[in-house]
Amino acid sequence: MSAAPLSARAWFEQSGPADLGVGGAALVRMHSIYEARGHLTVGEMGRGLPFVPRRFFVVSDVPDESIRGEHAHRALHQLLVCLAGSVVAEVRDGERARSVVLDVPHVGLHIPPMVWGVQHHYTRDAVLMVLASAEYDPADYIRDFSAFKSLRSGGPR
Repeated sequence: MSAAPLSARAWFEQSGPADLGVGGAALVRMHSIYEARGHLTVGEMGRGLPFVPRRFFVVSDVPDESIRGEHAHRALHQLLVCLAGSVVAEVRDGERARSVVLDVPHVGLHIPPMVWGVQHHYTRDAVLMVLASAEYDPADYIRDFSAFKSLRSGGPR
């Protein structure tokens, strides 16, 4: 894993490459409007997002030492957007890994299928919204990292 996590805010300001080099995981620039009355971030279903969301959930009030995620999905896409505060999100494909500090609501992290995701170091005020490409299906989860690596390397799905 790279030594220092990439800040979503810095990536947005520097217009860096979206692809993180880890199994297709990428940062997504959300449509944003800046004006005197505040900052507006917009997402339209079917436009500007890497998939059409079918479900969302929100994670908040996470103790700083807690680790969330720690799984991959066989078919599900996710888009993580930190609406307030910040959280460190890691993605792994079995060979490469990258950490991103999600610290602005106008940058999302797209985690495609078969990419391991972990979130940690939530600030006290962190609110993480996750958009998902399908309804909840426990059979889609891979919760064992060794099994995930085996599947990534061509093992049975």
